[in-house]
Amino acid sequence: MITTTSPRQPASRKREPLLNTVDRVSELCFGLFMALTFVGAVKVVTGGESAAHKMFFSALGCNIAWGLADAVMFLVRTLADRGQRLTLARTVKRERDPALALHALRDALPKPLEPLLEDAELELIRARLAAASTLPPRAHLTGADLLGALGIFVIVVTSTFPVALPFLIVKDPTTALVISRSLTLAMLFGAGFALGHYSGAGAMKAGFAMTVLGAVLTLAIIALGG
Repeated sequence: MITTTSPRQPASRKREPLLNTVDRVSELCFGLFMALTFVGAVKVVTGGESAAHKMFFSALGCNIAWGLADAVMFLVRTLADRGQRLTLARTVKRERDPALALHALRDALPKPLEPLLEDAELELIRARLAAASTLPPRAHLTGADLLGALGIFVIVVTSTFPVALPFLIVKDPTTALVISRSLTLAMLFGAGFALGHYSGAGAMKAGFAMTVLGAVLTLAIIALGG
């Protein structure tokens, strides 16, 4: 929905995180899955130290590339969403027929919220938009958006290390594989735990579900040649 800044906002306002929990968990899991494709076959690291180095830097390079792509697409998606909301605000502000303006606002509501808001409540928003002196000429990115994109890049890249780094610091490939898998499962459980707590689905249950889902997805990715 579109809201306008009121001059009577409270002095202290809760600061929103750069990335919400779903974004952080999604990017972390994506980075883990990408890195896991490089260590899915034990034979990759049985060729000695040079093979372990090659595997690590291949996984790191892949996650750097995908982290950059994800960060750029985050900015594109943010700018597009912001532009769509600004277009809606302009439409409502210019519309002389209040009924048509209300219809535009209702059409923009997420389906689950549509039956919860009465026309009288939407009318308050319409009136505020109609009375707004100016609207931004165009949608633009902010410093917080750039920091959010940087956060996505960092999450995807750093998720490489728990998966692939053990093969560089532990000489025995079998031991390194056990450490890598243990860290990966722990991170998947933590990601699911956070997501379950955020969504109200049950933290422990979501943690175990994410662990199982991650293992199944990893096997599927490897089987498909990922």
